[in-house]
Amino acid sequence: MEKRVIFKGWMLPALLLLPQIVITAVFFFYPAGQAIWQSMFVPDPFGLKTQFVGLGNFEYLLGDPFYRASFVTTAIFSSLVTLVSMGVALYLAILADRLIKGSGTYRTLLIWPYAVAPAVAGVLWMFMFNTRVGVASWYLGLLGYDWNHVLNEAEAMGLVVVASSWGRISYNFLFFLAGLQAIPRSVIEAAAIDGAKFWTRFRTIVWPLLSPTTFFLLVVNVVYAFFETFGVIHTITAGGPQQATTILVYKVYSDGFVSQDLGSSAAQSVILLLLVGILTVIQFKFIERRVHY
Repeated sequence: MEKRVIFKGWMLPALLLLPQIVITAVFFFYPAGQAIWQSMFVPDPFGLKTQFVGLGNFEYLLGDPFYRASFVTTAIFSSLVTLVSMGVALYLAILADRLIKGSGTYRTLLIWPYAVAPAVAGVLWMFMFNTRVGVASWYLGLLGYDWNHVLNEAEAMGLVVVASSWGRISYNFLFFLAGLQAIPRSVIEAAAIDGAKFWTRFRTIVWPLLSPTTFFLLVVNVVYAFFETFGVIHTITAGGPQQATTILVYKVYSDGFVSQDLGSSAAQSVILLLLVGILTVIQFKFIERRVHY
């Protein structure tokens, strides 16, 4: 019989909820309200006064070809980061789940990159692929390939995708490994006795049972690619070359803190918040239907 905790009054539940409500109001609702308010104003070059423009900032952004290009860049970047980090993590989790001898050591080594901050990860990959002193670029030069992500847009995008995915693989690996170990061995062994090969067992048994974990990681990784990859891009490419790696969150920083266009930056943050919210709703509305709980 299920036991439920019932409060006789409203004071104790309110006190228990108060810390979370205060944190949410201070760190989410207040900044979001400030962003919406500032998006309706344009400050003068000296920051002494502001002019109310209503939806003028939004109209200007939607008509700006550079801002529209950042949507395409963000879509490509977030898709690649999500696919690479989840795909590699799933492959490593399958190997670690099948490995018996020394499995603890392999799991520990695979978890370590998650402890590295995105900005630090960006610095590490930047030094490895530095066009002058980078070890990786030097080896590529020996193979006859002239690596230069400072000028080549495709190489710059590839580098920030790999650097952003590298630290996220460990996070995804933990959840995939936990999901694999939660699958009853008896089910897989029964399928093996019936003659099902490894990939058949994975496609018909393992993958459907992993769908809740996969769906959760899909939502989390999309949010990560939209927001938490700022440090990687800022340290490696700073949005270049020719804004080839300028995603939406980096353009918010570039226009707001570098160009000091606070009105445009606030409008961009509002659009970014709405975009991520719409993507999350779409994921829960359509993709979750394929999840087997």
